Amino acid sequence: MTTTTRSKTAQEIYNEITAHINKSPHSTSSWYAGITQDIEQRLFGAHNVSKDNSWWIHQKARTSTDARSVEEALLNWGCDGGSGGGDNDAVYVYAYHKAANTKR
Repeated sequence: MTTTTRSKTAQEIYNEITAHINKSPHSTSSWYAGITQDIEQRLFGAHNVSKDNSWWIHQKARTSTDARSVEEALLNWGCDGGSGGGDNDAVYVYAYHKAANTKR
């Protein structure tokens, strides 16, 4: 698990998320990637990701356009998820390992 509050470039976010996924014992296809404006509600509420016992990461993009480009790149790389979510305030990019307790 990892987190940051400083805004980062799309390339920085992509590099950090893919590095985090690569160091996990799980395949890329077993990860879900998305964007949101409310990371706490979306990641830990809607997706039911455990803060303490899960593989997860989120990063803050400078703009929603940057967030969407990272999301698309992660989906193209092999993560599960769907593009087109979020709104113009969705600047957080997140990824988590899908487990029995998580919800897509």
